[in-house]
Amino acid sequence: MRAVVQRVSRAQVAVKQEITGQIGPGLLVLLGIAREDSEVDVIYLAEKIAGLRVFEDEQGRMNLNVNDVGGSLLAVSQFTLYGDVRRGKRPSFDAAAPPEKARALYDLFVAQIRAAGLRCETGRFQEMMKVELVNEGPVTILLDSAKQF
Repeated sequence: MRAVVQRVSRAQVAVKQEITGQIGPGLLVLLGIAREDSEVDVIYLAEKIAGLRVFEDEQGRMNLNVNDVGGSLLAVSQFTLYGDVRRGKRPSFDAAAPPEKARALYDLFVAQIRAAGLRCETGRFQEMMKVELVNEGPVTILLDSAKQF
């Protein structure tokens, strides 16, 4: 499971001009799910993201997590995080989980974040979405449950 996590002052996602999720300060999480991913990967990433200390404390050091600053999450499914272009210029998505499995693990991720006491808005699974954000810092963190990076 892979995530691109961006610290934002605001973010929103829309489907067909309808806003499906919107947050103020917090984290935008683009989430990709691989064929071999399981609940273990979901729990690992949800805990890691909820505890990420990427917000500044009084001394200006990144020492606070999203809950510490009263922030929210916007979770957007993004199978293209498993696009492989090592053999050409057109991405192959063979490593991405099939939609049924990906939806179940994405829903579990959102449930885990909410169970941690965080507000979590979402996109709409398997839809063409428009994501808008204002990245603060900029701060962007890449996470992989297989710890490849």
